[in-house]
Amino acid sequence: MRPYELMVVLNAGVDETGVQDLAGRVTKYVSDHGGQLEGQDLLGKRRLAYPIGNRFEGTYFLTTFQIDPPETPELESQLRLNEDVLRFLLIRRDE
Repeated sequence: MRPYELMVVLNAGVDETGVQDLAGRVTKYVSDHGGQLEGQDLLGKRRLAYPIGNRFEGTYFLTTFQIDPPETPELESQLRLNEDVLRFLLIRRDE
């Protein structure tokens, strides 16, 4: 397994339950595919560096976990299909 870090920028209009729902789905995906969750951190609402679809603020959410590399494309696909996700970045951390 390799360590990964996932940063997600959600639409600022998403309430606390929506953020917790996304966190639950990421946690479930990682655990269902044999990974280990290391931590989750809600960074809160912040101003975006540039507008994304006429939106100037977003809610930032950070997750760190370990999972096998072949499992990551499906996670990225699920995030792309979620309408509340403005942007996301999944990177592999140094071991």
